[in-house]
Amino acid sequence: MGKPAPARGAAAIPLFDAVSTDAGAPPSRPRSGAAPRAGHPAPADPGRAALALEAHARLCAAYHCPIAYFHALPPLDELVSSLLSHRTRNADSARAFRSLRERFPSWEAARDAPVAEVERALAGVTWPEAKAPALQRTLRAITEVRGGRLDLDHLAGMEPEAARAWLAALPGVGPKTAAAVLSFSALRGRALPVDSHHHRVAQRIGLIPRSLAVGPSHAVLEALLPADWTAQQVYDHHEVFMLHGQRCCIFRAPACGRCVLLDLCPEGQARRNGAARDAAPPAPPPEPGL
Repeated sequence: MGKPAPARGAAAIPLFDAVSTDAGAPPSRPRSGAAPRAGHPAPADPGRAALALEAHARLCAAYHCPIAYFHALPPLDELVSSLLSHRTRNADSARAFRSLRERFPSWEAARDAPVAEVERALAGVTWPEAKAPALQRTLRAITEVRGGRLDLDHLAGMEPEAARAWLAALPGVGPKTAAAVLSFSALRGRALPVDSHHHRVAQRIGLIPRSLAVGPSHAVLEALLPADWTAQQVYDHHEVFMLHGQRCCIFRAPACGRCVLLDLCPEGQARRNGAARDAAPPAPPPEPGL
């Protein structure tokens, strides 16, 4: 139901978005009826903005934009789905989401159920023992700031940056989850999620530095896109970068030889040149006196 696709590990890893809090401190929460003011990244470097557009055009040609949205869940359902998908394969998080919906008649019921029941419903995801209480905390926080209501319907009337800030102020919600709710849900908002595949491609072609983590890369990468792009175009941008990271620019052995971005990619060219050097026979020794 969400987008990520990770592996099992220790439950001590922060849930849900690792970048949603500062040094373990709880995030500030939006007051009922008002959203925090959204920050704006510094103006984009023109060279990198041009590179982003060229990469977008090539990848859209390769993966056939516009790309259909994969579902149209209500925003609260999308939030739950995205939270469950953290470091979990899509099929497993989708199964857990269906299990929650079958076990509990409403999100209010899931919020108020014994945590052990929620954990049993999440048995197929990574760290259900941590995700169950974390999910309930998020649902309770929404209920509190919404004056007793458990929904996200008010986001439809907000500007994307304000809606993103409102979501990111909830416990456990960071930039990726906030953007996913706005973009992937029935809201169809203009927001750029960045997953690990998207992030890897952006780093390798030089849109962002190697030192920039996934969380803070959201604002930087979205700032490279034209302000007049529609929500569909921004969604396509994420999807084609993600697909390219999954199918070609993979983590351990990228298929640089068939990459449509090779001439734009310093890392790909270095890999290809290194492979050519490794495969070439050693040069003969120079003639005496030359």
